[in-house]
Amino acid sequence: MSLSKLRDEWSPNVTRDLLAGTVVALALIPEAIAFSIIAGVDPKLGLYASFCIAVVTAIAGGRPAMISAATGATAVVMVTLVRDHGVNYLFAATILTGLLQLVASALRLGDLMRFVSRSVVTGFVNALAILIFMAQLPELFGPGWQLMGWPVYAMVAAGLGIIYLLPRVTTAVPSPLVAIVLLTAFSMATGTEFHKVGDMGALPSELPALALPMVPLELETLRIILPYALTLAMVGLLESLMTAAIIDEMTDTDSSKNRECAGQGLGNIASGLFGGMAGCAMIGQSVINVSSGGRGRLSCLWAGAFLLFLIVALGPWVKQIPMPALVAVMVMVSINTFQWRSLQTLVTHPKSSSVVMLATVAVVLGTHDLAKGVLVGVVLSGLFFAQKISRFFGVESALDAATGTRTYRVTGQLFFATAEAFHGAFDFRESPRSVVIDVHAAHFWDITGINALDRVVLKFRHHGVPVEITGMNEASRTLVDRLAQHDKPGKAAVAGGH
Repeated sequence: MSLSKLRDEWSPNVTRDLLAGTVVALALIPEAIAFSIIAGVDPKLGLYASFCIAVVTAIAGGRPAMISAATGATAVVMVTLVRDHGVNYLFAATILTGLLQLVASALRLGDLMRFVSRSVVTGFVNALAILIFMAQLPELFGPGWQLMGWPVYAMVAAGLGIIYLLPRVTTAVPSPLVAIVLLTAFSMATGTEFHKVGDMGALPSELPALALPMVPLELETLRIILPYALTLAMVGLLESLMTAAIIDEMTDTDSSKNRECAGQGLGNIASGLFGGMAGCAMIGQSVINVSSGGRGRLSCLWAGAFLLFLIVALGPWVKQIPMPALVAVMVMVSINTFQWRSLQTLVTHPKSSSVVMLATVAVVLGTHDLAKGVLVGVVLSGLFFAQKISRFFGVESALDAATGTRTYRVTGQLFFATAEAFHGAFDFRESPRSVVIDVHAAHFWDITGINALDRVVLKFRHHGVPVEITGMNEASRTLVDRLAQHDKPGKAAVAGGH
């Protein structure tokens, strides 16, 4: 790799990357603690995980400027494992998660992202933006949805004012960082009581140590952790690859999805070995990074390294950061993440695209499960695509009175959605001298389409009518040769394209 390409990938602008990484590190702390609480583990597990995963994926991942750390999507999967078996089984599951993600990289499963439609990505982004905003509501409305008082709302409003107005004056320093620093200084100077980062949980005072999980090396251990590891690997890769696609678009650059699978795997292995929980890419933190000017791997590396420095060396100061300051940053993230233009295109885009987008949003919000939302979106996209393609399928026929030959001309795609229409287009009550099926304008895609061709040919032959198939392209003929029954020796003739 040339020095110029290496510089572009690692840090096209050192100052902006360092400042952006600083903002991300500050915003990571309360989230890592919150996700640890969700998983039912000590806050240091989430903080150590965020350090390990951010640093390793910065080096080994396939998407510069994308932040990976402990996340809520993976934390919810760990709850029963921690409750029933303890944190050492969590460490083992985290390592196995990383190994499975390395296998996914070797199998090039990252290439499957091309099958995720734009509507699904938009729905995923919008759902995450709403979830990020909803996650801030407990800081604005306390237990029982009681108002927290005007100082909290004034602090959040001031933070948003700084975030959106400062760039009109200068962009030398990321406005979210300025907002956090100024609001923390104000809180400490005035002594105003706010919910602070220190109230979220205890910060560790020591560096993470390398150690193997203390679990029995036996099949029973594998039986316990494998289901969790499979789920964590799938959820982690899905969220990471979707986030990578979003950052690709935001920065107008490409990324290696298969390398990202490997990076996530190595990050989780490191996390498990250093006493952390499994994680993946974080769209909120990634948007903070990009919005603050981060473009290179240095921003991610610095975010992880500075996070560890903050919690170990500057813990007493970090504890004083008022949560309303971080709420303002996350509200900015939700506003910037949401695809507002998608609301306008609901009436201009095809109805099927709008349904896919809305269904993805609804399922994610209803289940708080990103994997289920994307799965529903992908399935609906496939069904709508199949329905659309089937509209362009047709079969026409003509009888040559002189020879008594009935010719059927097939146009379009023959697959599971058009197989019955293909079979129903033939008149088996007629008894022509012979039948020609012209497929030069058609293509066979799957075993269901091949089976429909089998049924037609064998049914005509059962009535004593010879069948010739003409115009079959090379790809379709290869599929027919491998799967069909009618073209076996002595059963029917299949002619090549002419």
